[in-house]
Amino acid sequence: MKLQRMGSRPSFAWHRSVPFRHRSSSGFSLVELLVVIAIIGVLMALLLSAVQAARESARALQCRNNLRQMILAVTNMETAKKSLPTTFHVGIGADARGNWSIHGRILPYIEAGNAANKIDLGRDWHSQLDSGVPQWMVPMYQCPAEVNSKPRLQNGLPYVAPTNYGFNMGRWFVYDPTTDRAGDGPFRVNRTTRLAEVTDGLSNTLAVAEVKAYTSYIRNTHTIPTAMPTTPTDLASVTGVYHLGPAVEQNTGHTVWPDGRVHHTGLTTTFTPNTKVNYSHGGQVYNIDLTTQQEGLGTTRPTYAAVTSRSYHPGSVHVARLDGSLSSVSDTIETEAWQAISTINGQELNSVEP
Repeated sequence: MKLQRMGSRPSFAWHRSVPFRHRSSSGFSLVELLVVIAIIGVLMALLLSAVQAARESARALQCRNNLRQMILAVTNMETAKKSLPTTFHVGIGADARGNWSIHGRILPYIEAGNAANKIDLGRDWHSQLDSGVPQWMVPMYQCPAEVNSKPRLQNGLPYVAPTNYGFNMGRWFVYDPTTDRAGDGPFRVNRTTRLAEVTDGLSNTLAVAEVKAYTSYIRNTHTIPTAMPTTPTDLASVTGVYHLGPAVEQNTGHTVWPDGRVHHTGLTTTFTPNTKVNYSHGGQVYNIDLTTQQEGLGTTRPTYAAVTSRSYHPGSVHVARLDGSLSSVSDTIETEAWQAISTINGQELNSVEP
């Protein structure tokens, strides 16, 4: 019997054409990466700018608040004593050293009564270092924008502390020990000031303004330049006792808030705010202040001072006026206008808006 193979069918190999497909990539091309980096850079720059602006705004607000508290303290002191305080006291024909500043005299009025109770305002502050008060970094006296907000050291230990706010002692002339004549500002050597004497108006008269700590300065000059300088170059040839140098600590203007002398706790309006008073010394250029003679040092030489209001706030300084109002004064203010608001009875027009 012959067997027949059933269901036998030829087999065929089927080759299907499968189209080629690119694998998708999850990365960036070089161009895309560069674009992303550029965008991130722009955003970071904008963010950094916004953060810096916010910080400056906060610093400016705190600085103005410090001025507000200081002028309020002075106003309260005037209410209690019927006059504004003196900057420094020295007898005619006598030397004096270490008179307490207005900063020291208003301590009871800034809620610093504990510090005030540790000192005697009738005694030289140098003799009261053991109280710890001269070394105190009084928060109200420090602008948060100050880059050198630190105590001044002696033998490696805190000796005194700086301030960023100076009281207005007038335009240029400060004091003459031979005649007892004082300057034309509201805060004067040997003179209290009654508000009735401020005939220019309290809102037109500067009380306190910003200064920088650790300022370069020259004092006790070899000659007395009596004529008020009109440009910074007028001081280029002045010589005297130098308090300037490459190290921060060599520049000691406004580093002693307890001291009532103009180069430490005052200012004058000889030059407009943030004026650069460049002075070459030892191969370097310094932005200086000038005091021709320390108040109370010697009995014959008068004191003239170009102690400029300066700040770290771009383009201006914050000020307080005798009526308690606050404002920012631009660096571009006219010299005549700036000097006008520093006098108490110059009969000038109100040339600077509050």
